[in-house]
Parts: sequence; structure tokens; C-alpha cells
Amino acid sequence: MPKYQLRQTALDILVRVGEGGGFSHLLIDQSIKKKGMSQRDESLLTEIVYGTIQRRLTLDYYLSGFIKGNKKMEPWVKWLLYMSVYQMIYLDKVPEHAIIHESVEIAKQRGHRGISSMVNGILRNVQRKGVPDTDKINDTAKRLAIETSHPEWLVNRWVEMYGPETTEKMCRTNLLHKPMSVRVQPLKIDRSSAIEKLEAEGYETEPSLFSGQGINILKGNILKSDLFQAGYLTVQDQSSMLVAEMLDLKKGMKVLDACSAPGGKTTHIAEKMENEGEVFAYDLHAKKAKVVAKRALELDLHIINAHQADSRQLSSLHGDESFERILLDAPCSGLGVLRGKPDIKYHKQEKDIRSLSEIQLELLESVSSLLKKGGKLLYSTCTVDKTENEQVVEKFLASHEDFEIDDDFTSDLPEGLRSAEGLTKWGLQLFPHDFNTDGFFLTRLVKKTD
Repeated sequence: MPKYQLRQTALDILVRVGEGGGFSHLLIDQSIKKKGMSQRDESLLTEIVYGTIQRRLTLDYYLSGFIKGNKKMEPWVKWLLYMSVYQMIYLDKVPEHAIIHESVEIAKQRGHRGISSMVNGILRNVQRKGVPDTDKINDTAKRLAIETSHPEWLVNRWVEMYGPETTEKMCRTNLLHKPMSVRVQPLKIDRSSAIEKLEAEGYETEPSLFSGQGINILKGNILKSDLFQAGYLTVQDQSSMLVAEMLDLKKGMKVLDACSAPGGKTTHIAEKMENEGEVFAYDLHAKKAKVVAKRALELDLHIINAHQADSRQLSSLHGDESFERILLDAPCSGLGVLRGKPDIKYHKQEKDIRSLSEIQLELLESVSSLLKKGGKLLYSTCTVDKTENEQVVEKFLASHEDFEIDDDFTSDLPEGLRSAEGLTKWGLQLFPHDFNTDGFFLTRLVKKTD
């Protein structure tokens, strides 16, 4: 790559995410494809961008003592300093003098001599004096918020819901890399054969506890494997795989996936049904519905009908009691997936959680009439907030006496999950530190027959 281009690219992405609300994972993918990076450069770019965003509040605390007064600086200068200090503190393969030199050169190219001089002075001060110690912060929640770079309101909210111990574990786990997991297409290959082939290619794997189709990838870039390239594997978090496993599916059923994009759970449902029956998959956005349809074709699954629709109005397309199974993987705050999408934690506010819970309840109420008597409805979210999870289910059941929590829900869970910390009478809350997965909630409701 041309001189300084990798870090220039990282800085461009950071400014777009931090100032413009761009999505880090999408921007990284676009940059890698556009610039044709080597695998080594891909890894470093990803590490710098994700790491800087992941630890932004910590980096801000570290720099606060080195920036004089309320010095007003352009956003790109601030992000250049963040990413430079991130590399100095958290990456050990690049010498500090090289990081400082490259940052100063980028500052010269983008700004003027005064800016490059300021960047040089601040970074050399950090190198000489070291960063401030967080132990000096007396308030426990504030210290945890800064050490783990979570907004203070969020830390306090989790402490109130789950206590300080669970909150600390969750916050610290959110800073760690999560191993990738994949799901085999069982109509093409079984899990043991897939593991054998992957290990022959040099991958380190282990079978997932959550699904008989799941494989955890401990070492190696699975996207470059022969099996992935041939459409035998789908990238999916283990917690997400649990959804189709818990829907109690059978061949020939008529199933609704009310909020289906990007299609991981939809295609898993079709696989569990052995590609026999009907799966109606909807998404609010036509573009996203097309992604679901495309993924179904890639996996040779022909029972999926993917279309654009607002699932609060599906009664205009389907009559009452049309489906034997319904999945409502509801739109949520995403606070369970901060390891993979760290920018979420800076963009969300408490009012967002309240308004999302209202939409979740609306969706649940709207699709409930489409379920047959004796049918099962699985409600799930990728968040760790009771307002969006337990409380939505509790409110729904209070006003729908024809529904109840399925008695068999707990006993149908994989054995290792039946004593999970987050299991309550309302369902299962998975925390990121429990099984090294995304934070996730799911429960199964049944429509009474009498």
C-alpha cells in the first residue's frame, strides 16, 4: 500500500463513524474491497478501527490531561490522536516512535505545520509521562464506564437491572474479541464432516453447544474456506442459532419470520424444515428483503418467500391463524452485540430503548392473531435490557390471556443452558460473558387451544 494509506484509511473510517454515524463494519468491508488489501493489512485496519471505537471513552480520558484547556480541534485531529494513543497503549507490534512519526506525517498532509506540531507534542508527552491511572476515580460506576468505555448511563442502568458483578463482567467481555461461529447447511453436509474438512484446511474448530449445526472457529479466516465459498456454511452467532433450534419446527409447516433480514435465522428455519413447507419472511425495507431472498438462493433453499412489508400490517396479507410457528426477532437497541458493533453504545440513549419497546409490543400484538391455536411464537432480541425483553413479554401476556409461556421452553434448551444465569420465568437472557456469545434474549409463547 502507498505510504501511510492504511492509517489514512483508518482515520477516514473513524471520522465517518464517530462524526457522521456511519457503521464501522460496513465501512471497513467497503475499504478492504476497494483498496485490495493484503490479509495482514486487513487485520491491522480492522484492529485499529474497532479498537479505537471500542475504547473511545477510555482514550478520551487518557488524552484529557494532555490537551490544554478546552482546546477546540477539528474532528479528524481528535480521531487521529485517539487512534494513535490506542496503538501506543494496546498494540505491541508497532514501535511507539513509528506510530508518532506516522501520525505527525498524516497531520502535515491533512492540516498545517501548527497541527502537526501540536499532534507531535501531545503524543510525545503521552509517551514520556504515560496515561493517567483510572484507580483515582472514586465513583465505582464512573470508573467502570471509563475503564471499559461504556456510557455512564448504560453502566448505571445495567447495575440497577443485574447488579454490579454481572455488569462488570458484561462490560469487560464487550472489549474482547468474540470467536466467529458458522452453521452448516445440513442438506449439503453434516457437522462432523465439515469439521473434518475445515481442520484439514488448517482451521481450529469446536462444535457449538447451542446447535447441532453450529461450529465455533477458533483459528483461521473462515470466509476464505472452500466450504464457505461453496455455500455450505453460514456465518451466524451461536446465540442466534438457538432461535430456530427452539422453534420446535417440523417438515411441511407454514412459518412466519416477521423481521427476517439479513436472513440467518430465516434460512436456518428452512434448513430445520429440510426445505419442505413454507416460510414467509418479511422486512420493513425492500432492499433487506432482497438480501434474505439472495441468501436463500445461495443455500439452495426454495421454501422461503421473502418480501417487503411492515409486520404490524401483515393481517392484510394473511388471515387469522395462518401459521403454525411465528418468529418475531424484534428490532432492538442492539446492546447485546457491542463486541461486533461497538459504535452502537455511543449512539443509543435511554429514550431509544423506551420507544423500541413500544414498537416491539406493537409487533408482538400484531402478529399474535396470525398464529394457529396450539401454535408457538418465539420472541427474541439481540439486547440485554429488561425493558425490551422481559417487560415486553410481561405486558403482552397481561393483555392476551390466550397466550402463555411454553411449559417446555426450559427443558427444550440445550442441556448446558438450562441453568444459565439469565434464565427467568419470562425466558432466557444470555449475557456476553456466559458462553462467549452475543447478548441475546429469547422466549417461546404458545397459543392456548381452549
